[in-house]
Amino acid sequence: MGIFLLIGVMALSASAIFVKLANAPSSIMAFYRIFISFWFIFIITMSKKTTREEIFSLTKKEIILGLISGVSLALHYFLWFHSLNLTSVASATVIVTLQPLFAFVAGYFFFKERYTKLAVSGFIIAVIGSVIIGWGDFQLSGKALIGDLLSFISAGFISNYFIIGQYTRRRLSAFSWISLTYFFAFVFLGILSYIMHIPFTGYSTKTWFNILGLTLISTMLGQMVFTWLLKYFSATVISMTILGEAVGTCILGYFILHETVSLQQFVGIIVILLGIGIFLWEKRKTIS
Repeated sequence: MGIFLLIGVMALSASAIFVKLANAPSSIMAFYRIFISFWFIFIITMSKKTTREEIFSLTKKEIILGLISGVSLALHYFLWFHSLNLTSVASATVIVTLQPLFAFVAGYFFFKERYTKLAVSGFIIAVIGSVIIGWGDFQLSGKALIGDLLSFISAGFISNYFIIGQYTRRRLSAFSWISLTYFFAFVFLGILSYIMHIPFTGYSTKTWFNILGLTLISTMLGQMVFTWLLKYFSATVISMTILGEAVGTCILGYFILHETVSLQQFVGIIVILLGIGIFLWEKRKTIS
């Protein structure tokens, strides 16, 4: 299963790059990312008897949780995409991957997860690495600060998505759960875009290409893989692994967007990898 964690991280690392290269409002990029993904998954869900029966047997509680989870996912994408217009790719990605802060608390209180001192040390080290990378923005401008704040809030929303998913995936398959949450997510984003008077068409071929990249790579091979893995790993393990996204994004940002990787960011990358390594090593019985 460890290989799927790596695939998910690599796919998510490209997300910020696609957003930066696209030229569309954040709500529209988020809408189409989820809208297109939904139809791929929904067709598969309805074509299989077991998952089709799951959809038709959803309880009221599961539907409500799906609504909350879907809106959380929608707000995560909306806020994080907007943050990329205000701050650097590296910092926006680093701060949004601070979601283990939320997952650790939820895991402890709601799922009765217990962590060894070594696992907690790995978590703290990885978070320190994230802070090292993103710290430069606090010295740049108020605009970058706002971008960092939006990114942090979006981390809370995506944590909520994974935490609810960890609970509901005990009964529902990945296909059924994704279909339910993505439906509410794209409906919410569609209404939001309409209220904001943002057009749904009229964008360049380059923008559509990058939205497709967001869908097929970052969502289908990234977000959905992690949702599937919630059946086998806790939201805490998933969130800790996603910290590696900051490393991949820094590297891709350097080669594709020509954003420099400073010594400070390089040190942060090393610290993040060290922290993740310590945490996953301690939790190796869970992910083996």
